[in-house]
Amino acid sequence: MEMAEFIESRRPRWEKLERLLDQSETRGLRGLSLEDARTLGKLYRAVSSDLLWVRARSGSADVSAYLNDLVGRAYALTYPGRRPRFADVWGFVARGFPALFHREVRMYIAAVLLFLAGGGFGYLGMLVDPEAAHYLVPAEHLDLDPVQRAADEAKGDGMTADQQAHFSSYLFTHNIQVAFLAFALGVTLGLGTAIMLFVNGLFLGALAQVYAAKGMAGWFWAWILPHGIPEVTAICIAGAAGLVIARGLVAPKGLTRGQALRMEAVTAVKLLFGTLALFVLAGFIEGTVSQIHPPKLSVAFKVTFALVVGSGVYAYLFSDWLRDAHPAEVGPDAPPAS
Repeated sequence: MEMAEFIESRRPRWEKLERLLDQSETRGLRGLSLEDARTLGKLYRAVSSDLLWVRARSGSADVSAYLNDLVGRAYALTYPGRRPRFADVWGFVARGFPALFHREVRMYIAAVLLFLAGGGFGYLGMLVDPEAAHYLVPAEHLDLDPVQRAADEAKGDGMTADQQAHFSSYLFTHNIQVAFLAFALGVTLGLGTAIMLFVNGLFLGALAQVYAAKGMAGWFWAWILPHGIPEVTAICIAGAAGLVIARGLVAPKGLTRGQALRMEAVTAVKLLFGTLALFVLAGFIEGTVSQIHPPKLSVAFKVTFALVVGSGVYAYLFSDWLRDAHPAEVGPDAPPAS
């Protein structure tokens, strides 16, 4: 039997199992009639066989992933097991998220390119036409003179410890909202996500040019980079999650759009969840180190600190590549990994 013929012949029972799973996950297994409960069990076994058939013939990765999701959901209902523990969460943070980032790195690169395109546009726009500041520079920075601000900070007129703590909390909440919006806008076929990434980059690029024009480029990057590296990385990962949602709508690859969207949504939500640790780190740094300006902390120190933080962030994100490149040694006579 050809793969296309197999998919068409089996699709009705896959969709029926999906409907029963949706119903039971909403109302519980007790919400099913006796006949539906028996049908769910039969379909679970049948779809498990379908999954093995597809895998044995190296079928479509998307179809395999969709069936694997159905079987996993059915298994979770049939054998609920224990509730997630801290060890499960830590396992995802330590290994699962870097592995997921590895698989979806192309979407991340696309998100970064959109952000950088916005940054370049904002910088060049301000360079060519400084009067465009009202359209390109964030409103809270329009009336701030970079030189005067640096002088005020040098005099010690910065934030108190309480103000820093409050500001850090505010920034964490704000950044999470930005990330969720970038993720949710994936349902606009990715257009909303792309625009949001571009606009966030545009504001940063325009503001960078304002400070550079006053000879304050070093001061500006010493302010932005310590928290900006983990923060922008997290926003771009959230944008990548939105693009994953869009992929399910634009390129369902043999599945219905609803099925593809459901499958991609699982990946996208995991990507979004993985950004939380980065946002916590960025919010803490932005409310503390980033707000301590020269001469208390020199430009060189803050930039060096930012590079160390950035190296740590990307060493973590690329740790799955490192594990692949250096598999654990199990002994001198062990056969090479396949």
